[in-house]
Amino acid sequence: MGDDKLFEFAKNHRGLYHNSVPSAAKFYASSGDEDELLWAAAWLYIATGGEEEYSAYIAGATNVGGVRSMFSRDDKFVGAQALFVLQGKLPADGSHAEMKTSLEQFICNLVQHSGGNGGGGGGARLSPGGMLWWDSWNNMQYVTLASLVLAVHADHLTAARSASLQCGGGGGLLSPAQLTAFARSQVPGGRAPQGGVAAVDQVQPAKVTCKGGFDYLNKGSPDPNVIAGAIVGRPDADDRYDDSRQNFRQAEPSTVTVAPIVGILARLLPS
Repeated sequence: MGDDKLFEFAKNHRGLYHNSVPSAAKFYASSGDEDELLWAAAWLYIATGGEEEYSAYIAGATNVGGVRSMFSRDDKFVGAQALFVLQGKLPADGSHAEMKTSLEQFICNLVQHSGGNGGGGGGARLSPGGMLWWDSWNNMQYVTLASLVLAVHADHLTAARSASLQCGGGGGLLSPAQLTAFARSQVPGGRAPQGGVAAVDQVQPAKVTCKGGFDYLNKGSPDPNVIAGAIVGRPDADDRYDDSRQNFRQAEPSTVTVAPIVGILARLLPS
């Protein structure tokens, strides 16, 4: 079955996946399917070279996300908005225009630290060390996804020869260099002195799933095996990190964090 057939199937059989997999709802529940369909339409629009079917789906969508507070595995609206904006030459009205303005406001909120709680932006706050913080459970996934969007949009502005991003509400201008610099501050080697991946040399990652593993779960000694490439949830809102297997909110490695950080590091690190 091709991707186009899968898209048609998804459109015609709406619903939440965890209703079919009830055991998943406790850990990875879905809050809706509109973002997934928008996300799929954006990728298929690119993959097919701009087939009208997918652009028309966006134009007819009743919900394109608006200004989001985060980009996450359960909320992909920002990702879909960024993908469509990257294509350029979009209609200047309707859903396409709304996606563009929503993405730009999300970016302005992040970098200018507005629209959030506790002095943060885009629904986030800043830790004392300068890291974005949304949630106590695996916060690094939100940081890496947001940073990737910032870097990609900076490149889009440069390629489109747009000098800067105009932020609404008297927010002023943000140059591509400013977007890239802020993204760099959120990943290893950036400005933030604490937090992020570089601050944690993890020796007790959580998530032991085999029966024999419970012997290690309750021990204080380092794990006997190294998990190459694993990234944990990062320090908390005050840049503190407790390297304990019981501290699963911070210590759980996840692929949802590894995926975007590969992209942002590929963009920011010297070639």
